[in-house]
Amino acid sequence: MTKSEATSVNRKSEIISAAIEVFAEIGYYRATTAQVATRAKISQPYIFRFFSTKEALLLAALEVSWTRVIDSFRKVVESAAPEQLETDLIQAYDDILNAYQNEILLQMQAQTIQEDSIREAMRNGFGEVRRMVIDAFRAASIPNPEERTMLFLARGMLCNISIALNMPELKER
Repeated sequence: MTKSEATSVNRKSEIISAAIEVFAEIGYYRATTAQVATRAKISQPYIFRFFSTKEALLLAALEVSWTRVIDSFRKVVESAAPEQLETDLIQAYDDILNAYQNEILLQMQAQTIQEDSIREAMRNGFGEVRRMVIDAFRAASIPNPEERTMLFLARGMLCNISIALNMPELKER
């Protein structure tokens, strides 16, 4: 990779990070690419060098957030002892909530956006997480893997709500 290509990749990542922050703070619909550019310390037209629309930028941000969750869960699935699997997955998600709160807030907002491409990205992300967890629970011989997966996902959503509403008591075990 040339220095120019590396700079371009870094700048694209910086724009996505800025977009995640701005979208999480003020909402996708209220946010502008000008605000994202200001946060990224670049000019607004420079954003359009990488992303043709604000929606394309949101899709890239969602991809980053889902990849983080999926990669984190994959590491747990590959390394956890069967009896620790669920506990380790919960801890991995809690770590994501603590370190990448804006990404989770972004996902929560995206659940309500009706554009087909956004809905598809959210379905794909949730679907991949669900498949990974249910397959791991089955492989670990966890009883009632479908129900346990549903409860695991429901708990994750409750954790998201606890973060969004600043109600830590919803996360208490």
